[in-house]
Amino acid sequence: MSDSMGLNLEQANRILTVALAAARTAAMQPVAVVVLDAAGHPVALQREDGASMLRVDIALGKAWAAAGMGVSSRVLHGRAQGNPAFFNALSANNNGRFIPQTGAVVIKRADGVVIGAVGASGGSGDEDEAICIAGVAAIGLSAA
Repeated sequence: MSDSMGLNLEQANRILTVALAAARTAAMQPVAVVVLDAAGHPVALQREDGASMLRVDIALGKAWAAAGMGVSSRVLHGRAQGNPAFFNALSANNNGRFIPQTGAVVIKRADGVVIGAVGASGGSGDEDEAICIAGVAAIGLSAA
């Protein structure tokens, strides 16, 4: 199921399916989940019925930040606390798509190469991150 060159649609759809199932198991509010390739392009996304109009944009921004910096949005959130001017500039330079808020992880191959990111929005940052991790684990890759 793994693609040696990058993230494929089958993998992205599996991430979505598992992440959304995990959200339902956790009784989260309706969520949106976005899977990006390493270049930040959407591969797949879903917004559950009842999710607010901003959920996709927030999930995308979290995933975009993770993909762009090669680390989880949790790590970026911590870094942003210590260097807000830099992170505000990143957000401004990326048309607001860069959201360093917990709820997204990078997707890594076994050799450590980042092949994408997945972000979620709808629950707490910890809940969003947990469903993303569940989705990545389901395809046998590493979430970092």
